[in-house]
Amino acid sequence: MEKLKVKTVDGGVCSAKGFRAAAAAAAIKYSGRDDVALVVADAPCAAAAMFTTNKVAAAPVVYDRRVVKSGRIQAILANSGCANACTGEAGLKDAEFSALVTAGELGIDPSLVLVASTGVIGRRLPVDRLAAGAKAAAKALGRSREKSLAVAKAVMTTDTRPKEAAATVAIGGKRITVGGCVKGSGMIEPNMATMLGFITTDAAITPAMLRRALKLAVAKSFNSLVVDGDESTNDSVFLLASGAAGNDEIAMAGEGFNAFLAALEAVCVSLARQMAKDGEGATKFVTVTVRGAKTRRDADRAARAVARSPLAKTSWFGRDPNWGRVLAAVGYSGAEVADMKAEVLYGGEWAFRRGEVADAEQLKKLEKVLAGDELEIVVDLHLGQFESTIYTCDLSLDYVHINADYTT
Repeated sequence: MEKLKVKTVDGGVCSAKGFRAAAAAAAIKYSGRDDVALVVADAPCAAAAMFTTNKVAAAPVVYDRRVVKSGRIQAILANSGCANACTGEAGLKDAEFSALVTAGELGIDPSLVLVASTGVIGRRLPVDRLAAGAKAAAKALGRSREKSLAVAKAVMTTDTRPKEAAATVAIGGKRITVGGCVKGSGMIEPNMATMLGFITTDAAITPAMLRRALKLAVAKSFNSLVVDGDESTNDSVFLLASGAAGNDEIAMAGEGFNAFLAALEAVCVSLARQMAKDGEGATKFVTVTVRGAKTRRDADRAARAVARSPLAKTSWFGRDPNWGRVLAAVGYSGAEVADMKAEVLYGGEWAFRRGEVADAEQLKKLEKVLAGDELEIVVDLHLGQFESTIYTCDLSLDYVHINADYTT
C-alpha cells in the first residue's frame, strides 16, 4: 500500500466516527482553565495501549494495565495538574474511584474506563474535584472540532500549544479515519514522555491486530522521540477502534492492515514531531539520523546518545557547529564506530569527513544552517546498512528555568 494514499487532515480525537469528547475545569491545580478531559465511544470498542517501562509506575498506569487486557474499552478520563504517582494503595484507589464515577455518569461498566493523569509526582488526586470535572465533561460531550481541541488543551501542563493530528485512508472501498492528540513537552523519552496520547479510529479491527499496529507505530514515532532523556512514570498511549467506518474487520496481516498501519503511523509521527518542537524551552526542532551502522541496535544507540547529549543540545541552542560533541556521543553510545570512517553533517553540510575537519569557510556554512529553527544532524558511520532517526530539540536556558521552579 503506497503511503501517498494516506491523506492528512485537520482533526483530533473526534475525527473518527463513533466518538465524542469534552473537557471541564475542576481546579485540580489550575484556576480558570480546563484540566479534565473525557473521550467516549458510542459503544464498547476494540482497544490497545502501551505504557511507560519505568519501574516507578503511576497509579493510573497500574490500573490501566489490568483493565485494558480485555481489549474492550469505551471511555478515557484524563486529568492534568496531578500525576497520581508514588501515592501507594491510596493512589490506586483514587484511580479506581475516578473510573467508577465516570462509568456511573455514562451508564457503562467501570471495566470499560481507562484513566490517565499528568502533573506533579507524589501528590494525591483531589478526587472530589476530579469527580465533579468528570460529571461536567460527561454532560458536555460532543463530536465537534472544538470538542477535540478542548481535550488536547485540557491535558497540557508545560506544553505551550495543543498537539493534534488526523489522517484518512481507503480500506476495501471504505474511508477510515485515525485521529488523536498528545500532551508532552518535558520529561520526554518514551519507552513504550511526561507523555499521554489518545488516538481513535473508526476502522473495524480486532484487538490483537490493533495492539500489533500500535506497537509498530509507536516504534517509529513516540519511541523515536527524546526531549531530555527522562522517562516519565505516567507515559500512556491509548488506541480505540469503533468499527464505525464499515470496512471488513481487519483480523490478519495484509493489504487492509498495511493501509491502516500507514494512517496510524502518519498520525503518531506527526504527534511525536509536534512534541519535539514543543520541548520545554526549545528553540529548534532537531532530527538526528545515524546511518551506515553495522546493526539496527547500533544505529538506534548512537542516534539516541546524540539526541540525549546535553553538550550537543546546548551547542545547537548556541548555534555552535561543535560537531565534536556529536561524534563523542556516538563514540560512547556502545555502537561500533571507526572515527576515521565516519562523517558528521549539519543540514547537508559536512562538519567532519573521514578525518577531515571543517575549515573556516565550511564553518560559515554550518553557522548559517544552525541559524534556522529546524536542524537535521546526520552521522554516517560507513560500517553497514542500518539507520535510525530520532526526533529531538535543543536545550535552552528556559528549560532550566521551567524545571527549576516546577513544584514551587
